[in-house]
Amino acid sequence: MKVRERLLLRYLDWRTRRALLDRHLRGQKISPSGNCQTIDRRRVRVGAAQLEVRLFSDPREYIDEMCRFTALAAAQGVQLLVFPEYNSLQLLRLIAGITALTEEMVKGEGVSPVKPADLFRFAGPGFGRVAELTFSFLSRAHGIYIMAGSFPLPAGRQVLNRALLYGPDGRLIGCQDKAHLTPLEDDWGLSRGGSFAVFPTPLGRLAMPVCMDATYFGTFRILESLGAEIVMVPIANPEPYNFWLALRGVWPRVQESQVFGVKSALVGSLFGRTLTGKAGVFAPLELTQRRDGVLAETESAEREGFVAATLDLEALRELKANHPYLRDENPALARKYFPAVYGQASR
Repeated sequence: MKVRERLLLRYLDWRTRRALLDRHLRGQKISPSGNCQTIDRRRVRVGAAQLEVRLFSDPREYIDEMCRFTALAAAQGVQLLVFPEYNSLQLLRLIAGITALTEEMVKGEGVSPVKPADLFRFAGPGFGRVAELTFSFLSRAHGIYIMAGSFPLPAGRQVLNRALLYGPDGRLIGCQDKAHLTPLEDDWGLSRGGSFAVFPTPLGRLAMPVCMDATYFGTFRILESLGAEIVMVPIANPEPYNFWLALRGVWPRVQESQVFGVKSALVGSLFGRTLTGKAGVFAPLELTQRRDGVLAETESAEREGFVAATLDLEALRELKANHPYLRDENPALARKYFPAVYGQASR
C-alpha cells in the first residue's frame, strides 16, 4: 500500500472510530418502544424506509438520519423495520476527492484508476463499523428488529453486497449476500453470494434477498421451501421509474410463492445516476383489502417516504393450507429434473 493510501486509510479509520460513534449514539434520547414485548402472529407490524440519498461529510450526520427514520417507525408500532440496498453510499464523502472519482466509476465513462470494488474494499471496514454500531444500537434502544439494508463489504479478497439483520437485543441475527448481480455490479468487480438463508424469529421466519435476487422466480421459491414467511427486499435501482419494469420484482414473487414481501428503496440522484423505486408491503391477493396484493406503498418513486402495514401470519398459513393452486405442485417431478437441468446450465 502506498504512503498516500495508508494515510487515507488511517484518516478514514479515525473519522469512523468506535469511541466517536459510541459517544454520539449514547447521546441519543431514545425510550424503548415496547413494540416487541408482546408478539401476536396475527398482528405483526412491519415498516419500509424509502431513503433519499444524501452524502454526509460526518458519520454522525448519517447516524442522525438513521435515528430519525427508526424513531418514525417505532412511533407507528413497527416491530420490523427494513432499510434499502447500498445503505452506506451516503458515507462516501468521508473519502477525500471522492466526488470526481466516483462520477467516473458510476457513469462508466473513461478509464477510472480505481475499480469500485477496490474502493469498497478500502472503505468497507470503516463504513461497516458505522453500520454495525448504528443499527445494533438502534435495534436495542427501540427494542425492535431492524434489517439495516445492504452494504458493500470486503470478505477476504471478495467484496459482497451484504444485507444485515439485527434483533431487539442489538445482536446480529444473520446476513445475506446478494446472489444475482446487475451488469453494473459485475463491472464494479463485486462478487456473488452462493446461498440463501431463512432466519427463525418470534416475529416469523424472515429472509432478505437483495434487489435483483427478487427478479427471479427461483429465489422466492427456494426461500418459501425453506419456510420463509416474510421476505424483505432492499433495492437501489439506477434507472428511471417504470411501473412495468418494477413488476419484475417483489409483487409477482409474492403472488407466486405465497409469502409476505417488504421492499425498501434508495432513491434520489447520486454522481450522475438517478435512483428510483417505491417502498411497499405486499401480500397474496386474497389477504389484501382491494385484492391487488398491496398493503401499503409510497406514492413517489423519487422522494423520501415511509410505509407501514400489519401482517397476519396465521391468515397466510391458513391460505397456503387451503390454496387451490398450491396443491397442483409436483415435487417428485422437480426432484427428478431440476438437479440435471441446473447442473447442465452451470457447465
